[in-house]
Amino acid sequence: GLGDALRALGERAVVCIREPSLGPIFGVKRGGTGGGKAQAYPAEEINLHFTGDIHAVSAAHNLLAAMIEAHIYHGNAAGFDAHGVWWNRVLDVPDRSLRQVVTGLGGKSNGIPRETGFEITAASEVMALLSLSTSWADLRRRLGDIVVGVDREGRPVRAETIGAAGAMTVLLRDALLPNLVQTLEGTPLLVHTGPFGNTATGCNSVLADLLGLYTSDYVVTEAGFGSDLGFEKFCHIVSPVLGKAPDVAVLVATVRGVKVHSGRFKIAPGKPMPPELEQENLEALEEGAANLRAHIHIVRQMGVPVVVAVNRFPTDTEAELRRLSQLALEAGAEAAAVSECFARGAEGGIELAEAVRTLCERGEAHFQSLYDSSLSLTQKIETVAKRVYHASEVTYAPGVRSRLKQFESWGFRHLPLCFAKTQFSLSHDPALKGAPEGYVLPVTDVQVAAGAGFIRVFCGEILTMPGLPAEPAARRMDVDEQGTLVGVSW
Repeated sequence: GLGDALRALGERAVVCIREPSLGPIFGVKRGGTGGGKAQAYPAEEINLHFTGDIHAVSAAHNLLAAMIEAHIYHGNAAGFDAHGVWWNRVLDVPDRSLRQVVTGLGGKSNGIPRETGFEITAASEVMALLSLSTSWADLRRRLGDIVVGVDREGRPVRAETIGAAGAMTVLLRDALLPNLVQTLEGTPLLVHTGPFGNTATGCNSVLADLLGLYTSDYVVTEAGFGSDLGFEKFCHIVSPVLGKAPDVAVLVATVRGVKVHSGRFKIAPGKPMPPELEQENLEALEEGAANLRAHIHIVRQMGVPVVVAVNRFPTDTEAELRRLSQLALEAGAEAAAVSECFARGAEGGIELAEAVRTLCERGEAHFQSLYDSSLSLTQKIETVAKRVYHASEVTYAPGVRSRLKQFESWGFRHLPLCFAKTQFSLSHDPALKGAPEGYVLPVTDVQVAAGAGFIRVFCGEILTMPGLPAEPAARRMDVDEQGTLVGVSW
């Protein structure tokens, strides 16, 4: 919608988004191509197999898993520790029964029995590093850098060590190329890569952003979830690779989303909204605005101007829309605009586009990182925990501190962090609404993603392989007698 509106103002604009994963499409969320008059085209093809990029990632990831097993079976020259293989398998269909499995059963000819598991393809490190690669040579290097486990001496074993990186690059050669489609109004749209918003960046590819910057004056790019996840990761992981910091951050808010953070309403994914949430309630809006203020603060402390886009829903009242815009300005946003792109297309986003253009022309962004790369990994963790999540203390599960020291001894101290936590709260606990402060943030696990170039920090319970709900969207999908898809897109 914003890209369409910028073009309606006469500006050259390109929009960049992630490729949708099959998991949300068949689960609760459904398609990832927008809705109403603010959609990608052709939506159904994009939501399903598209150009095969995600399948290529699955194949490359699982080829590495197969080559690890073959390497161990044929003598284990790399000296893998008996429990030292970290690399799981992936699948782009949510299946909770595959989270923990045992492979190699049935006798010696079937390999060595070992506990492992499956993750959704979007959570694969291969997907993450593909999104951050800037050339085939860079992709090849990153694939070789993947740490797949440890040897008997406690040293990292890489994909390069077992000779898998070259073949993986072969599978991913075409997947590195950004995919050009368009919006319903003809705005160029680059849809490329789909890293998970929790265990990875939640951003589209760097190459898509670079292509947009080379060919247009304005690039509207995606940073999944809120400023505590997508924006923070874009700034610390994506931006250094891209070589450019954001000029403006567009923070999307809704009346009902802010009201939910008052704590007065109970909602659940896939369930109907409570009727009272759609009734005017300025008190709930005021209470829930603490969450909006916190998000604005996160962006502003990194030196980036904020425009709040208030996405209008049919049940929103004028009083609520007006007050939410006022609250955004009072919290420090440089501008706030009601967006009606869903219902009206480009003309519904003109005010938002004008605000974004004005701030870009002013050039007031002065980006600053929250932590220096020279800090220890624990110092980085505690900096983000306190400055972004407003925790008062960080606790570490048994073994986490020792693994962080191990990663530093391997030469990974300089890497940025990629926090994996719930998107439903600024904390690790989805039940903590608003702007929680003074709580204890638990770090439950850490992983090194050397190919992608970051350290994963898990806070709370994060599932990397979703499961289908009781009423999955897949049940409402079909193909009619003319071959037309039913129920795939909004």
